[in-house]
Amino acid sequence: SDVCDCLETRSWGIAKQSATMIPPLQSLVKYDNPVLVSTSKDKKGGKGTLTKKGALPPVEQKPGLTQTEDILNSILPPREWTEDGQLWVQYVSSTPATRLDVINLQEKLDQQLQQRQARETGICPVREELYAQCFDELIREVTINCAERGLLLLRVRDEMRMTIAAYQTLYESAVAFGMRKALQTEQGKNEMEARIGQLEGDVKDLERQVQEWKLKCEAIEKRENERREADAKKHKEEVQYLETYAKQLKQQLEQFLVPSKKAAAPAAGGAPPAAS
Repeated sequence: SDVCDCLETRSWGIAKQSATMIPPLQSLVKYDNPVLVSTSKDKKGGKGTLTKKGALPPVEQKPGLTQTEDILNSILPPREWTEDGQLWVQYVSSTPATRLDVINLQEKLDQQLQQRQARETGICPVREELYAQCFDELIREVTINCAERGLLLLRVRDEMRMTIAAYQTLYESAVAFGMRKALQTEQGKNEMEARIGQLEGDVKDLERQVQEWKLKCEAIEKRENERREADAKKHKEEVQYLETYAKQLKQQLEQFLVPSKKAAAPAAGGAPPAAS
């Protein structure tokens, strides 16, 4: 049947736990009374010894095991722990639940949420654990009445856990990616700040050089203007000197020419007229 096929696919490897476990804490899932499996004497060579891997004997060996109990033990594996050298096993209860049990389950859930101070919003491992136990208890109650419906709820639970695990992995990957990017950004920021400081220093050095060249250019222009003014002044003085010297020479020449003209005039007036 489909139920048997589903049971075969769920290996009892998920029920293998260490024989040094502490007694389990209170759970919202309803369990039967604990059963003593073996003592320290039995572990040395008697019945009930564990396998090499430390696994419990298969639950199929439990006397009077019904198909419903088999399904329940497959969905919710039995708990085992060691106390005072004795190995105890506690199977999930196969007693049908009543309306009062559901009401008590809700009250226990609210009580545990309040006692363990679970967060009402956001990510809270305590709230996740308690609601997972409540959902397992609902699966147990439904499975007792209808095994197929319980197995379908089991698929829903496993799919939900896989989805949550995928989101958790994605979240952790995103956090790691964000941290890497933050570190890279911080490292890049330091490098850019150093680069900016270097460039600012270069700019200041270049501005200083520009200022020095401006001062040099102004000094050269000032010196050239002074030289041009001196040359123009000197040229003007030379021109004035030459003009003055030319006037003096002209006056001297005129002085030399005027007496000769005066002497030539009387000589020309006393001469007899020419014969016609």
